[in-house]
Amino acid sequence: MTVESIESAQDNARVEDGQTDLVRELHGLKEEHRDLDSAIEALERNVVADQLQIQRLKKRKLTLRDRIAYVEDQLTPDIIA
Repeated sequence: MTVESIESAQDNARVEDGQTDLVRELHGLKEEHRDLDSAIEALERNVVADQLQIQRLKKRKLTLRDRIAYVEDQLTPDIIA
């Protein structure tokens, strides 16, 4: 085995570890996004809904959606056409 092939294998392992971390982060973000959706729905059903709290949750939900899109983009390989 050459030094180059060992370094290449190590680089591949680091990439896979990085992707594993991204996948783990993605799952956590999606779970938090779903939880926020449920919390917003529950607050909106309340007759005396706290509109400020609802707006904060919606803003956090949008921020999560942006982060989810970013992480998904990182996991998708670039295809040069």
